[in-house]
Amino acid sequence: MSAIHLNMLLAYTISLLGLTIYRTHLMSSLLCLEGMMLALFTILAITSLDQHYISISSIPVIMLVFSACEAAVGLSLLVMISNTYGTDHVQNLNLLQC
Repeated sequence: MSAIHLNMLLAYTISLLGLTIYRTHLMSSLLCLEGMMLALFTILAITSLDQHYISISSIPVIMLVFSACEAAVGLSLLVMISNTYGTDHVQNLNLLQC
């Protein structure tokens, strides 16, 4: 395993750990998810360049598109929740209420 793969695996693990530990604010959860997606994108891009396969060269771009869509939906939810409730604390939200 190369040093780049090890660093990206470490970045993914730290982002996952941050997502499980620091989930009091919605913004910190979204930032951890974005870090996980960027680490996965880098791992997929480096792996597709190392393998020299044409068929898997588009997979990192597709994953980056899904990551951008996830970020847009997450930020729109953050804006909606902060406008409605006045805070982005996850524990104060009652999402089961109609």
